[in-house]
Amino acid sequence: MTEIQQLYPRLVVDGADDAIAFYARAFGAELVERYTDSAGHVVHALLRAGPAVWAVKDADGHDPAPGSGGASVILALHVADADAVAAAVVDGGGTVIFEVSDHEYGERGGRVSDPFGHVWMLATRTEDLTPDEIQARTVANH
Repeated sequence: MTEIQQLYPRLVVDGADDAIAFYARAFGAELVERYTDSAGHVVHALLRAGPAVWAVKDADGHDPAPGSGGASVILALHVADADAVAAAVVDGGGTVIFEVSDHEYGERGGRVSDPFGHVWMLATRTEDLTPDEIQARTVANH
């Protein structure tokens, strides 16, 4: 089995910046990183409070917020080999949502659903990019 490098929940919300402010007030969370698309919508914001880490993103056409029929949480799993883990999920009865592919933000990854309905984002780091490089590539490609 491949090495697991990190696991954190991704919360899909209507109003990511409001959620970030709420989690800062309620939990003392600090913003670690934040990336937006060309329209200014948050596509990824990583928060940390003590040892806890989670991400927040604005709802969109792929990820509706829970109140509008979306998943309540997406699990982001960083692994040594996203292709192998995706194949293992499918072999175990899961389904592919987005095929594993190379992404402009320096990761190879995809999205799968396990046999119990939970959504997993699988990723392997392929490039070490600065936050500014990730933001520029994200805006250019969305």
